[in-house]
Amino acid sequence: MKTKVNEISIKYQGNFKISQAPKISSSVNAAELLYNTWNKDQIGLQETFKVMLLNNANKVKGIFEVSTGGITGTLVDLRILFAVILKSLSCSVILAHNHPSGTLKPSEADKRLTEKITKAAEMLDIKVLDHLILTPDGDYVSFADEGIL
Repeated sequence: MKTKVNEISIKYQGNFKISQAPKISSSVNAAELLYNTWNKDQIGLQETFKVMLLNNANKVKGIFEVSTGGITGTLVDLRILFAVILKSLSCSVILAHNHPSGTLKPSEADKRLTEKITKAAEMLDIKVLDHLILTPDGDYVSFADEGIL
């Protein structure tokens, strides 16, 4: 009897020249880009976690929505997060999620999750540059700017 297994194919495909990609140089740049791509119908209703994927020159390769949850939280599966980061061959990332309540204060759960992701990323030589919390009004807080990261 011959054993059968599935063949796994991994593909990342860009649809524009990297020279045209936005370059992130500050939390302001990152927050503006993230807010402009966020679903405005949902940002005040449900918490969503996203990752901005960057190359070695801090040019944006893409933004991936990792999870959407409820009013006060969302579950982030690190295996899915890192599958996307590794598949895209990203050198660094910016984490982001929204607080539908409008509060900019990171929760203890937000801080623990950031620490867990950062530790895992270090083992893979991936830099976590920041974690941003956005509000429905477009305000944000940066873990890096606040010295949390």
